[in-house]
Amino acid sequence: MRRFLRCWGLTIALAAAAGVAHAQPPAMPALPEALAAEEPEQVVMTLRILLGLAVLSLAPALLMTLTSFTRIVIVLSFLRSALGTQQTPPNAVLVGLALFLTLFVMHPVIDRISSEGVAPYLEGEIGYDVAIERSAGPLREFMLAQTRERDLALFYEISGAPRPASPGEVPFHILMPGFVISELKSAFQIGFVLFIPFLVIDLVVAGALMSMGMLMVPPVMISLPVKILLFVMVDGWHLVTRSVVLSFT
Repeated sequence: MRRFLRCWGLTIALAAAAGVAHAQPPAMPALPEALAAEEPEQVVMTLRILLGLAVLSLAPALLMTLTSFTRIVIVLSFLRSALGTQQTPPNAVLVGLALFLTLFVMHPVIDRISSEGVAPYLEGEIGYDVAIERSAGPLREFMLAQTRERDLALFYEISGAPRPASPGEVPFHILMPGFVISELKSAFQIGFVLFIPFLVIDLVVAGALMSMGMLMVPPVMISLPVKILLFVMVDGWHLVTRSVVLSFT
């Protein structure tokens, strides 16, 4: 787990174009001195580190928008709403589960980024630009596989940019919003399917109470334990987790 989290941190740093020093970097001078220095290497290194720190502050947003986290957390939120359990499970539990499922889904991508971009760069085998290009490749492939062509075409139409000759030429400023709205649609489709059986239970319970003349009894008092019992009997968490993870394959 420690190695996995280390690779994940290095992945975000490289994918966000964060500057990492070489094996034996020169000492970084103070910011005013570095910007006024005559050596271009010192200025470039300082600006890269500043850019990396600025982008790393956006790591939570990058985690939610460039990975499978968006779809997973929305599906889990739909499930809780369909059950009608209000704040059970709590938000912290849902977000934690979504985070670990995201790490599971993104594990092959992170391994490729680590082996193809991060590790060679840290060992001094490749340069900074090559490491960035290699690190972005697996992430781009994952995002393109989950993005609909219609969503990409929308942002190409809005921006007026020429269409690429191949999927590998799609720029990130078009791929990222297209990926996000595709993930939102997929999450809402799965959420709709989750709602159907619980909605049927609510309708059956409401109809039964009306037929018995028990109009003063809130239907949710009867349907909630029935839905929880049904969800536990069919091993709902197993089925939902399996469905949402396999939706990325």
